Amino acid sequence: MADVLTKDQRRKNMQHIKGKDTKIEVILRKALWEKGYRYRKNDKRLPGQPDIVLTKYKIAIFCDGEFFHGKDWEVLKPRLEKGARSEFWISKITRNRERDDQTNKQLLFLGWTVIRFWGNEIMKHPEECVKVIEETIFDQKLADQEAAEGQ
Repeated sequence: MADVLTKDQRRKNMQHIKGKDTKIEVILRKALWEKGYRYRKNDKRLPGQPDIVLTKYKIAIFCDGEFFHGKDWEVLKPRLEKGARSEFWISKITRNRERDDQTNKQLLFLGWTVIRFWGNEIMKHPEECVKVIEETIFDQKLADQEAAEGQ
């Protein structure tokens, strides 16, 4: 049987969830730093304050937790409907997903490339996440080179 927390225990747990410098962010930042990439953290000048910003390449990176950002929403939502405070959680996660979409659109409009990783991806395969970022940088350099040659 699952552990049932009291209201006060649940509240205490929720208060300790951080918005910045989470474990997944730190893991990905360390992996990038070791590869020689320099970045900004939680840049307030950009929509959504991306967790990691590679200003040189105009890449905004978000490290999203599976629950709060609704990974596999088609599976998660029906499970939440059966649980306690279902309306609250469905509403909260739906708003988060909508805000993520809006943030992506705003950043794309400003000329930024947006990359979003799920927490488990970062925890299990940080090197693969770095590889995705490096491929994005390579693709951008290639596009810039082609644009320069075409002028």
